[in-house]
Amino acid sequence: MKIEEDKVDDAVLALLWLTLHGERRAWKGFDWDALDRLHHKGLILDPVGKAKSVVLTEEGLRRSEALFKELFERKHGK
Repeated sequence: MKIEEDKVDDAVLALLWLTLHGERRAWKGFDWDALDRLHHKGLILDPVGKAKSVVLTEEGLRRSEALFKELFERKHGK
């Protein structure tokens, strides 16, 4: 099956916002390939390491919140 990796990356980034703690840290329990792509896009710091969380960059923090709202926020009347 072929997947649109950018859409997967957007969903992962949005869900990272859901698990934020300590201002810019989020749990990294997602696909390693997606986390690596987010790192190469400059949205998170290098996910490789013993820490169970990743750090979002300023741009990553802004985009993750915007994507979370776009993908998951309930619209009026629904």
